[in-house]
Amino acid sequence: MKQILHETDSLLEQPTTQIDPLFLEENMKNTILLAFSFILVLSSSLLGQQKVFTTEDGIRYRVETVLENLEIPWSLAFDDDGNMYFTERPGRLQLLKKGEKKPLLIASIKEVRHRGEGGLMGLALHPNFKINGFLYVSYTFDFRRGQSNKVVRFRLENGTLNDQKEILQYLPGSSVHNGCRLRFGPDGKLYITTGDAAERSIAQDLGSLGGKILRVNDDGSIPGDNPNPQSPVFAFGFRNPQGIDWHPISRVLFETEHGPSGFDGPGGGDEVNIVEPGKNYGWPIIHHRETRSGMESPFLEYTPAIAPASGVFYKGTVFPGFNTNYFFGGLRGQRIQRLVVTEQPPHRLIQQEVMLQGVFRRIREVTTGPDGYIYFSTSNRDGRATPVENDDRILRIVPAQ
Repeated sequence: MKQILHETDSLLEQPTTQIDPLFLEENMKNTILLAFSFILVLSSSLLGQQKVFTTEDGIRYRVETVLENLEIPWSLAFDDDGNMYFTERPGRLQLLKKGEKKPLLIASIKEVRHRGEGGLMGLALHPNFKINGFLYVSYTFDFRRGQSNKVVRFRLENGTLNDQKEILQYLPGSSVHNGCRLRFGPDGKLYITTGDAAERSIAQDLGSLGGKILRVNDDGSIPGDNPNPQSPVFAFGFRNPQGIDWHPISRVLFETEHGPSGFDGPGGGDEVNIVEPGKNYGWPIIHHRETRSGMESPFLEYTPAIAPASGVFYKGTVFPGFNTNYFFGGLRGQRIQRLVVTEQPPHRLIQQEVMLQGVFRRIREVTTGPDGYIYFSTSNRDGRATPVENDDRILRIVPAQ
C-alpha cells in the first residue's frame, strides 16, 4: 500500500503537460463514435430478440436467449432427455439441464491450450449415450514446441468425467486451422474434421491426418470398410473443415470449410462440399471454383469470405418449411446461411437465403434440439469482434405466434 501511495504521489508531482485542443477534440469525436457504434450493436441485438423475422418463403420466427455471458461456446449437443451440453474454447464443458436457466460446470479440462483458434472445440454424444454415458471432445494441447489436437472419450457418471480414453492422439494442431468438429454418422461411426494447421501441404499427404475428414469406430479403431482399411482417412484435401452433417433422406455427407480468405491466397473461397469416401477435395492445389482432374470442386463457393463455422440439416417438426434444409453459421459473414437442396442425389441447390444478417454478429454453431428449435451460438469474444454486454450467447429460433 505504501509503495502504491508513493507512486501516486510522484505522479501528482510531475509537471502538467499542455494538451493540444485539436488533439482533444479529435479524440472526443472518436470516443463518441465508438460509444455510438456500441449502442447501435447492442440495440440491434436486443431488438433482434423481440422482432418477428420472416423468411423469403413466409416462415415467421423469433429469437430467444437461452444462455448469456459465455466465452466462445463452440459446440452444442443434446441428449435424448433434452439436456444441452456445450464446450467453451478456454476449456470448459458445461451442461444446461432441460427447463433450467443456469448451466452446470461438468469439467474444466486443464490440458486444453486456448491459443488463437485453438482450445476445447468439438463435442459429440455416443448414439447410446443414455446407456453408456460416452461423451467425446476434441481440443488443442501443448506438444513439444507447438500445439497438437486430440480426440478423447469420457464416461459421464453422476455429473463427472471418468474413464478417459484417447481416441486419436497428436493430430496436427496450431493456433489456426484445427478443424475439430465431431459427429456420429448414420452408420454409427465417429467422423472427425482436421485442418491443415497452417501447413498447406499436409492436406494432400495421406501420411498425415491434417486437412482430412477421418472416420473411426467408437473406440478409435479403424473400420474395415474405410477407403484404406489401415487408415482413418475418409476424404482429404481440406483447408479447415468446420461443419459436417448428413442429408436426412439421402444420407449424403455435406461439409463446410474456410477458404483462403486473402491470408494465403485470393480472398474468399469458402466452401460447401458434398463428401464421398476416398475423394480429394483439392486444397491447396485447387480452391475457389478451380477444377483439376481427380479433384473435387465445391458444391457452393463464397467470395467474399463468410467463414462458415458449422453445418446441420433440419430434422424437426416445429418448422415444416425447414425440413431437410441445411443451415450453417457465418463468422465473418455474421449470419445464418440457409440452403434448400433437392432431396435426392445428385443434390442440386434450389435456393439459399441469408438469415439474421448482422443482428448477433459472429455466429458459430448451428444445430437442432429435440424440441425442434434451431439453436445457435455467437463468437464475439474470440478476439475478432468487440463484444457487447452479455456476449457470448446461446440462442434459439422459435416459431412466431
